Amino acid sequence: MTVYLVPWDSGRNLMKEANRLYDAAGTFDCVQKDDLVAVKLHVGELGNPYYVQPFFVHDIIRRVKEAGGKPFLTDSNTYYHAQRNNAYDHMVTALTNGFNMAPFIVADGLRSENYRLVKTKGILQEIEVSGAVAEADAMIVVSHDKGHELSGFGGAIKNLGMGCTPRAGKLRQHRTVGLEIDESKCIGCGKCKEICEMSLPEIIEGKARNTSPLCMRCPMCKHGCPMEAISFTHQENICRALASAAYGVLSTFKANKVSYVSFAKDITPYCDCLPNPGEAVMKDVGIFASNSPVSIDAAFLGMIDYKVFNDASHVDCMLQVQEAKDLGIKGEVKPKITKIS
Repeated sequence: MTVYLVPWDSGRNLMKEANRLYDAAGTFDCVQKDDLVAVKLHVGELGNPYYVQPFFVHDIIRRVKEAGGKPFLTDSNTYYHAQRNNAYDHMVTALTNGFNMAPFIVADGLRSENYRLVKTKGILQEIEVSGAVAEADAMIVVSHDKGHELSGFGGAIKNLGMGCTPRAGKLRQHRTVGLEIDESKCIGCGKCKEICEMSLPEIIEGKARNTSPLCMRCPMCKHGCPMEAISFTHQENICRALASAAYGVLSTFKANKVSYVSFAKDITPYCDCLPNPGEAVMKDVGIFASNSPVSIDAAFLGMIDYKVFNDASHVDCMLQVQEAKDLGIKGEVKPKITKIS
């Protein structure tokens, strides 16, 4: 299965080259007349300078319209309490960051109440899929390739699995990871409770406890513990959960109705959900296009030294790709890459 690539070269008109890429990859072949087309993207947390540049998305909207579709921008609300935690603030953030080229429909509703529960495969048996995604006729998945604190890497599979699910689905995936507190190290200082935005850890008899079913296994308490008493167990399960959720999301579409475009630029060790994602850790690679999330993610990882991500997150980035392939999502872990030159 071929993945098409325009190498990042600011000496070229990259918007023009991107259109050649879309033509070669058949990116808009999934769009038919009057289709309601979700353009799934991450608008960037407020203050984050690294997300897909809006002019590229503007051109994708244009192409969807030319193909006869009715495009809308979409993303799901966050579980954590940031600027995209509800539809109002999410839409304001989208507009502030320059995404005003089409209607922005928050996929899971005002307070993440709009979703469809579907059966899936793998580590999860079912997953909540955000309503506007589940009801769309076709979808263009626009991703920014970068690292991620928990899963090691965020690309097309993560954009499907986490980005197309509401809070309940996000929590379901994160809860596949375990959390342990070493009482021999814990001094009961309360830093974990202080740093947790939901104040979930409790100090009981001089020791920290976190048994709340609302804990999403974000790394804040882990990083904030001065005694390094908090650790994750089975962290690799988040990679399997992403693949499992992605399978569920794709099950809501007919065959050949989803295309993928990934931008490997401003590649940071942490995700776009943070206002401070860190410095870029490698050179810009380019723009990828494919009809497979497995192939497009594998193509990017195959072109870089992703050990940087593995070392930062302590998981293998390729695990989510291989798991998605094993579950039956089409694609290859060693795809052919055709450069558009």
